[in-house]
Parts: sequence; C-alpha cells; structure tokens
Amino acid sequence: MWITDHWLLLVLLAVYSAVMVHHARVGNRETGGLTDYFVGGRRLGGIALGVSFFATYASTNTYLGFSGKSYSYGLPWLLIIVFAVGMSWLSWVLVAPRLRVFTERVGSITLPDFIGFRFASPAARLISALIVVFASLIYMTAVYKGIGNLLEVVLDLPYVASISLVLVIVMLYTAVGGFHSVVRTDVVQGVLMIAAAALISFGALRAAGGLSAVAKLSTDPSTEHLFTANAGLPLSLLVGVIFATTVKFLVEPRQLSRFYALADERATRKGMWVSTLSLLFVFTLLTPIGLIAHRLIPAGLEDTDRVVPILLTQSGIFGPAAQAFLFLAILSAAMSSLDSVLLVTASTFERDLLGALRPQLEELGALRRTRLAVVAFAILTAILALRPPAGIVELTSFSGALYGACFLPTIILGLHWRRGSGTAVISSFVAGITVLAGWRFVPLSATVHAVFPAVLLSFAAYGVLAWRTEPADTELAREIADISGPGSRA
Repeated sequence: MWITDHWLLLVLLAVYSAVMVHHARVGNRETGGLTDYFVGGRRLGGIALGVSFFATYASTNTYLGFSGKSYSYGLPWLLIIVFAVGMSWLSWVLVAPRLRVFTERVGSITLPDFIGFRFASPAARLISALIVVFASLIYMTAVYKGIGNLLEVVLDLPYVASISLVLVIVMLYTAVGGFHSVVRTDVVQGVLMIAAAALISFGALRAAGGLSAVAKLSTDPSTEHLFTANAGLPLSLLVGVIFATTVKFLVEPRQLSRFYALADERATRKGMWVSTLSLLFVFTLLTPIGLIAHRLIPAGLEDTDRVVPILLTQSGIFGPAAQAFLFLAILSAAMSSLDSVLLVTASTFERDLLGALRPQLEELGALRRTRLAVVAFAILTAILALRPPAGIVELTSFSGALYGACFLPTIILGLHWRRGSGTAVISSFVAGITVLAGWRFVPLSATVHAVFPAVLLSFAAYGVLAWRTEPADTELAREIADISGPGSRA
C-alpha cells in the first residue's frame, strides 16, 4: 500500500507541518502592523537573519537544480561556489549596513518604496514594483517545478498534486504569520538543509566508490569532456549563468528584506558570518553531486533537475530513514524560498502598486489585502508551474539577470553616491531590459551571456543620466553625501 511504503515520510511531514502552524500562530501574535508583517518590526538578531538569508536563497533551485547541473556542465560548474560565497559577503558589506539605516530613517519596507524615497520618483517606484512582481513569478515557477519533480519521484504523486500540497502549506503559514513566521521557519529549515547537504554529499560519494572512483571520470572517454573548460557550455556563457544566479544576493528583494529587519550593527556582523559560512558549506557539498552521479546514473539523462530525486529513490544509496529526512529537508528548502518571495511579491503589490495607484486606501485594510495577495500570487504561480517554460537553472538565471540588469546600479550607486535621479534609474531599467530582450539577435550571444552587456549598459545609462540631471534632493541623498565625504557630492 502507498501509506505503508511512505508512512515514515508522512509522519515527518505531519510533524513539520505542525511546526509551521505553530510558527504561523506566533508570527500572527507578534504582528501588530505593517512593519511587523513586512520586516519583523526591525528588531531581529543577526544569527536568525543570517540563517534566514542563507535558507531563503538555498531553495530547491540549489538542492535539485544547481546540484544536478554539474551532471551536464561538469567541473566548471563548481565556480558557482566561489560566486555564491563572494556575492553573499559583498551583499552584507556593501548593501546591508546602509540599507538597514536608510530604510529605517524614512520608514521604507519594500525595495520599490526605498527607490521612490531615495530618488523622489513615483515613476521609478512603480516600474521597479512591476519588475519585482514579474521576476518573482518567474523565480517561484522554478521552485515549484523543483518540488513538483521531487514529490513526483519520491512519493509517486502526480505533478499537479505535488505542487498543490506545497501550495497549501506555504500559502497558509506565510499569509497568517508574515515576516516573523517566515524567519522562524527559515531557522528550522536552514538547520535541516545544512544537515541534508552533508547527508546527500557523503551518501552519494560513498555509493559512487569514493573520491578516487569519481576522479576516474576524467579519463573515461564518455565523461572526460566534463573536466574541460567548455564542458557543457562555453566558459564565458557558463560564467554568465553563474553570475546571473548569484547576483541576486546583492539585488533581490527577498534577500534584501533581511537587512531591513536587522536590529543593529552587531546583528549585521553576525548575520554576515552565519550566512556566508552556511553557503560555503552547503554549496561545496552539493555542487559536485551531478558529477558524482555519473558513477550512479547511466549517461544520457536530459533533465538534470531529476538527478537528486533519482539518487534519493535508488536502492542502496540511502536507507528509508535517510530518504524520509532528505525529502523533508528539500521540501523545507522549497518553502524557505517560496514564503519569502510570496511575502515580497504581495507586499510590493499592496504597497507599491495598489498604494501608488490608489493612495487613498486606508492602512487598516493593508494587512488584509496583503494576506489576500499572498494567496493570489501563490495560486497564480502554481498554475504557471504546471507548464514551466524552462528548467530550474534557466528560470533562476533569467530572473537573476533581470534583477541584476535593473537594480544593481540603482542599489549600489544609490547607496554610495549622492548623484542620481528618477530619470537615471528609469533609464538604467530600460537599458538593462532592452539588452536582455534583444541579446539573442546579436552574434556575440553564442559566446557571451546577456547579463554582462545588460549590467554594463545599465550602469552606463545610470551614470550618464546621473551626471546630466540634477541629483534628487532627498533626505537620503543628503545623508549619503555626509557619510561618503566630499567626493560623493559631485
């Protein structure tokens, strides 16, 4: 019987769901208004937010998409370890300290409203909100695809039923508990995910015959190409994919929202170390899994998103208890990303789209509307995931490229350089999106990833327009000039 075969997994899932319900109730009790619901009242500690920062990023995209991709991309794919750790560290150093202070100063609780405050531009705020909602839908589709594949393989559930199960759980605790609930669940999920990374890595490596057996792949005629610079993609394209997926640490609203909630500078320092070391540990263990899998899965697997699900169900690699735990951990990885993106999407929709278009809407109803938006966006994305347009890594990479091309100049220069205006911001958005949309028609597109010219042109557009237009005369701009010294006033 199906229940007999999966009883342990079902028990763990029931316990896990009960913990999520408890956190939702606690989060709901601690939510007294919009600031509590969106950013935890700006009073959370560095350890919890550091784990949350890591857990929010390391979703099924990492445990299924990134870990399986070395099956086709080979050894060069391991460069993602360096990029992930480096981008995380840069985000905590370049973005976190100022974003925490500035957003509290003006009462900002979303990235688009920070942009609106910083550049005194309702138009820039509105356009950035549309970008956030669109990119979030793409990313959540990737996460749903990953968890749908996992449940389909491990539990023998239909793909639609798999997505529906995750939808109900994550939608309910996010809508009810808000940011407090999300961070609390992220801490639990983060611990599970770290343990799972170690278990998957050591279990797969042991079953493959150890490091010496994996090293023999480099001399096997069928796999030796995986150890060359252009194993699965030209290296320049591969680096572009990696950059696009990891630049999110610096620009994606779900990551940056953790900085809004930091209590003080000490919490910022703790968060930096906790998140960066967690990412180093997990990415180092997971990224080679696809390569190791060549010793366990016959060559020719086309959908690398299925590498880890196949390993979990293959006899002799993991016992029943380990399989149940790993399933739960990867499920939690999906939810740790979905809840954060759902909350960001819903809060952006309520505050920066509805609020901008209908400013007369009373704040009392904002919390209720945001919760309804969480439900609506969860259902919409689940529907989109029924027929996803691409694989996990491809969808993640595209959403990251969109965020990087649009927001990297605005965030980095907007936090560290006084000059800048709504015109400069909007021009950088237009430049970045135009390059991403049209790059495939350029001959260089076969060897250079679109994210690089998109980001470069976006920076150039921002810089030129920032010099040619009057800088926004806002409280934040003046404070940036005071902090950064005379050079920033130019």
